[in-house]
Amino acid sequence: MFQALLIEKDDTGYRAAVRSLDDAQLPPGDVTVRVSHSTLNYKDALALTGKAPVVRKFPMVPGIDLAGVVESSAHPDYQPGDAVLLNGWGVGETHWGGLAQKARLQGDWLIPLPAAFTPQQAMAIGTAGYTAMLCVMALERYGVRPADGEVLVTGAAGGVGSVAVALLARLGYTVVAATGRPHDAAYLQRLGAAEVLDRAQFTGPGKPLGKERWAGAVDVVGSQVLANVCATMKYRGVVTACGLAGGMDLPATVAPFILRGVTLAGIDSVMCPRADRLQAWQRLASDLDLDRLGDISRTVGLQEALVLAPQLLSGQVRGRIVVDVNP
Repeated sequence: MFQALLIEKDDTGYRAAVRSLDDAQLPPGDVTVRVSHSTLNYKDALALTGKAPVVRKFPMVPGIDLAGVVESSAHPDYQPGDAVLLNGWGVGETHWGGLAQKARLQGDWLIPLPAAFTPQQAMAIGTAGYTAMLCVMALERYGVRPADGEVLVTGAAGGVGSVAVALLARLGYTVVAATGRPHDAAYLQRLGAAEVLDRAQFTGPGKPLGKERWAGAVDVVGSQVLANVCATMKYRGVVTACGLAGGMDLPATVAPFILRGVTLAGIDSVMCPRADRLQAWQRLASDLDLDRLGDISRTVGLQEALVLAPQLLSGQVRGRIVVDVNP
């Protein structure tokens, strides 16, 4: 038997609770992992609360991240005792995920846990930090350099934003953080933000083109915020878009793209190819100051994760939530 957060839906309603499950209930897969840590992400919070149709089949164990040790394997790349981690691949949506003490998965979804990280540290980074690294890599790929000017990070006090600020600052960029929580300004400055702006500057309807300011941007908000960010990019600036905390719509015009040559680069972490995942985690090992993880994250248990889910959706949770699944 093992403990897990289980989401159920039937004629009596939608509910999530900590349950004791039997190994025989685990879904098919060629690798079974003894999970040590998982995370609570925005998508997990949507799943646990039922606020969006994230879960595609029931019952479901949420958790798009996990770190642990292989217990048994029929996959040629993994042996019992190997330390592994997982991000995405629809886990927690269509396949039981990491908010449990055990997970049975496809070995192709796993990557080795980098030697630079403990399982707790890897989950303090998690999908949010790995996504932030993909954004930074995209900015670099499209030619944005520290000397080009300021880089804006929206939703900066959240999981993706926090790691993005820390990464960009350590790489020498001048980072400006936008947040709806002005009380987190000191926190963002500790992570390396040179300036902290109120998100309200970006939430109202804007002009098709505004004053040029940003050489690059990492946006996790979407909607009107992303539209206004695009409108205020420098000539040939690059925006990486990886979230929809403000909505799925994009009330923008083509003006920034055809008059300023702005690039809008979409970032997907869920189905990202293995080679890019490995590169992102290698870069995290070299480019992220692990001392920052203490500021960025806190660790809770399965039951507390359930309580924190609605708080995360309402913007009351700062940084990263690591879940120790073994109290």
